Amino acid sequence: MDNLREIKEGKLYFDGCDMTELARTYGTPLYVMSYNGIREPLEELQRDFVDKYPGARVAYASKAFCTKGMYEILKQMGTDVEVVSGGELYVAEQVNFPPEKVEFNGNNKTPAEIDQAVRYGVGRIILDGLQEIPLILEACKKYDRKMKITVRITPGVAASTHDYIVTGKLDSKFGIPLEREVLLPIIKQIVDSEYLEFMGLQMHIGSQLFENDAFLDGLNIVMDWVDILKKELDVAVKEVDFGGGFGARYTDEVRKPYRFFLDPMMDLMKKRSEEIGIPCPAPVIEPGRSIVAEAGLTLYTVGQIKEIKGVRKYISIDGGMGDNIRVGLYQAEYDGIVANRAEEEKDDKVCVCGRYCESTDIIMTDFMVPHTTKMGDILATFSTGAYGFSMASNYNNNPIPGVVLVRDGKSAWMVKPQTYAQIAQNQVIPDIL
Repeated sequence: MDNLREIKEGKLYFDGCDMTELARTYGTPLYVMSYNGIREPLEELQRDFVDKYPGARVAYASKAFCTKGMYEILKQMGTDVEVVSGGELYVAEQVNFPPEKVEFNGNNKTPAEIDQAVRYGVGRIILDGLQEIPLILEACKKYDRKMKITVRITPGVAASTHDYIVTGKLDSKFGIPLEREVLLPIIKQIVDSEYLEFMGLQMHIGSQLFENDAFLDGLNIVMDWVDILKKELDVAVKEVDFGGGFGARYTDEVRKPYRFFLDPMMDLMKKRSEEIGIPCPAPVIEPGRSIVAEAGLTLYTVGQIKEIKGVRKYISIDGGMGDNIRVGLYQAEYDGIVANRAEEEKDDKVCVCGRYCESTDIIMTDFMVPHTTKMGDILATFSTGAYGFSMASNYNNNPIPGVVLVRDGKSAWMVKPQTYAQIAQNQVIPDIL
């Protein structure tokens, strides 16, 4: 996404818009999403996956960034979506997202959410709980619908990433355990039901991955079970869902093209399918972070500056952990720039801290800025398009910032900023006081 960031006349531009001027116009803190930054990886996936492999589908993992505007872009691109909550599905309903292009995932779907998904007629329910089938059947009978089911399994593969975002290891809250006495009866129940159609198996190894070995290890295990299902239940697997987790660039990582992961997986699946003696299942992927992370940045206004001689210099901003919890949650690292001093030499090492009453409220440590940086300057942190807005909170009763979409020099609200009144609108003084 470097092509979307430019330095002109000493200022940072993003997708053709002056970030200093944007901050003055819309206020800070402010999430900024680039239309072209979102579109580029979607076009890459279309070219190198959907158009290349028969039956291939991309379902955007909504948890990374879920808004009506994002879903509208996905509709225009013809991309499916994966939702993991009733709230995400509600947003899809609000923009009339084609129900057949929606997948509903999640390790503890509530009865109300399952009812909502079946009523809307989502294209897939991804089974991830041992007690889900009766709930799905109840809703299917209620609405007289037949639902397509993909079963998420736990392949027992530990990927090389932060432990909090490893999801495919054996000890995981996600997925159905790979035990014959557990998995086979569940799949037989699906196959035997007049209301359910078994589609295939899903795995998800983890997040922010830059090598493909864990994907290949996991896929080999999935294909072992494709073989078992054919031999023991005479059940055909129509789809294999590789999940997501493709890495995005935050600092000095080298982002791998999607084909780096997908081509070897497709080669392996074709080979294993031939060995098993079945047609190659249709491949599905669910990227989220890799589509939107680098397509976003966050703008802050510099506030108090404190220098502790011989120890550290702190630059405070008007946001922090409330709009970016990833640093405190799993030590995520970011790069950035003082947007209105973009051409000045970075000769001063500082710690960028937020305004929240927590010592963990740090955005960047040992970050280089011009020594001339002062109160009122605009700081931009890069690659915040994924899990910034999605994980934002009202800690300290601070409003969640708005989101502005930029495109070829134009800008418009994508999400308007929250107000104090909206934070307090559901609070009441109990009658028993």
